[in-house]
Amino acid sequence: MKPDAEGRHAAGGNTARPGGPGTAPAGRPERTTSVRWALAGLSLSMLLSSLGTSIANVALPTLAQAFGASFQQVQWVVLAYLLAITTLIVSVGRLGDLFGRRRLLLAGILLFTVASVLCGLAPTLWLLIAARAAQGLGAAVMMALTMAFVGETVPKARTGSAMGLLGTTSAIGTALGPSLGGVLVAGLDWRAVFLVNAPLGVVTLLLAHRHLPQDRVREPGRDRARFDHVGTVLLALTLAAYALAMTLGGGSFGALNATLLVAAALGVGLFVRAESRASSPLISLATFRDPLLGAGLVTSALVSTVMMATLVVGPFHLSRALGLDEARVGLALSVGPLVVALASAPAGRIADRWGAPRMTLVGLGAMVAGTLALALLPRTLGVVGYLAPIVVTTLGYAVFQTANNTSVMADVPADRRGVVSGMLNLSRNLGLVTGASAMGAVFALASSAADVATADPGAVATGTRITFAVAATLIVVALTVTAAGRARARHVAHLL
Repeated sequence: MKPDAEGRHAAGGNTARPGGPGTAPAGRPERTTSVRWALAGLSLSMLLSSLGTSIANVALPTLAQAFGASFQQVQWVVLAYLLAITTLIVSVGRLGDLFGRRRLLLAGILLFTVASVLCGLAPTLWLLIAARAAQGLGAAVMMALTMAFVGETVPKARTGSAMGLLGTTSAIGTALGPSLGGVLVAGLDWRAVFLVNAPLGVVTLLLAHRHLPQDRVREPGRDRARFDHVGTVLLALTLAAYALAMTLGGGSFGALNATLLVAAALGVGLFVRAESRASSPLISLATFRDPLLGAGLVTSALVSTVMMATLVVGPFHLSRALGLDEARVGLALSVGPLVVALASAPAGRIADRWGAPRMTLVGLGAMVAGTLALALLPRTLGVVGYLAPIVVTTLGYAVFQTANNTSVMADVPADRRGVVSGMLNLSRNLGLVTGASAMGAVFALASSAADVATADPGAVATGTRITFAVAATLIVVALTVTAAGRARARHVAHLL
């Protein structure tokens, strides 16, 4: 995918208000300072959206007691947030492309902040769930447009470093959520879990308002593309059906799950038909003819599926197969997110220096090595025998994620950055949702136990090895897809 004139303009500078962050030459100190503050605002946006995903889980038992509700009911506090992100992230990215990314991002941060306050003040469970859905919509805007804004704020040669910084803050938010949530619930109450986002949201809003470049002015006489309402509704319903099929049922797959999957498949067909006829489609079907973009989206979904396996299998393996108590299990599980947080920023700088395509392959190679070690190493090696391969796997993930995001977003035209960023985030979310269901099912079947929580250590260890053997196979598939995409892109370039 080659950048057009508008895309090249966006990579080299920004159309901004007089005296704003986009007007100073790249070498001026005030320009450098403004870029740093802009990246700080974008990083906080990513931190808040990932923190919102992970912080609420620890409060579910307390919420069940506070509202006198069942676990299935309070689980919607988490599901409402995730469903809002999954179903709307592509659409809000497209809205940003059409009507201005800056104003929409500011609106998303404001919505997230206000919704966080409403969550903390909610008098009933269902109002809390509704506020969480609104918070998820704000998070979808933040996630979709944060990466899209990188091309507006930093030179193309530093894209990898910026993506690495965003990856670091996202990992910090994911890792910090459970521990911070636990402290807040224990020291205050469940409302603090949501209210803590409010001051962070205000700071993020102020930074974004002050330092992000203004939306570019539409050229006179150039018609603005219309927003694809039909495609948006069809895509949202399709993604909602798929996400619910993967998450409902508590690990069992019944008639409702099957019906939802059929509905999702039907929705895909209707969406493709609608997009082929739309004058201004939400997602142009021609986008998928770009071999690099297609490969990047597929591999992102596969890798996220594998990373979810580490979260699904890890607690059971550490507690049942290795006999660790809850405190040590928590410490062991924090190793992976800590590695990602520490490695993402250096991985971005390496991607800038050695090239994102090359580092994508390096990251996938490390993940193959790590998952194979998890599949082959014996249980007798203990915690070290589990954590060492986890470190290799998550280090490879940090390198891959940063390099793949950089590679996909590098040459996207300026008027499509929002929707492509949304698609990239969507592929990751779908991988996580699929991994939680599919890899959990593989683990349960491989353990040959009616209930993994009470299975004997040997059965759990066997389940772990088989699950990570499947994970290694998926990463090999991702490597193949990436290599095939690169080969096809070279062939297309040669023909041109």
